Amino acid sequence: MKKSVAAESASASIDEKIEKLGDWRGKTLAKVRAVIHEADPEIVEEWKWMGTPVWSHGGIVCTGETYKNVVKMTFAKGAALKDPSRLFNSSLDGNVRRAIDIHEGDTVDEAALKHLIRAAVALNLEGKNKPKPTPKPRRAISKRAD
Repeated sequence: MKKSVAAESASASIDEKIEKLGDWRGKTLAKVRAVIHEADPEIVEEWKWMGTPVWSHGGIVCTGETYKNVVKMTFAKGAALKDPSRLFNSSLDGNVRRAIDIHEGDTVDEAALKHLIRAAVALNLEGKNKPKPTPKPRRAISKRAD
């Protein structure tokens, strides 16, 4: 499957970001990216919000933000995902998103992360495949003669 020009550009931007970081954050982002692609080879890379790597399949799966002391993976619908391995350790109070903060020296359970990514993709696709509810017929409004 040929990537679109936009996807190629996003991938190149992510490559450049990883290279520019040049420290543990770049290595961590590269590792997370590889795990994401292993979990779902059909995932699409995007570049949004003035420099945030985004991975999508049927909708946003997660983002990969980098800060001074953390690489943050934010799952767009994380609150709806089961997380038996307890990877989510940030943004736990929200109603929709959940995040994984990875600090220097942390190791991530790759098998659990792959499971979480696949679950997020399945949730996105589930929403796309649901039939739209049939609208209820409207009652005709009668105009009474006065």
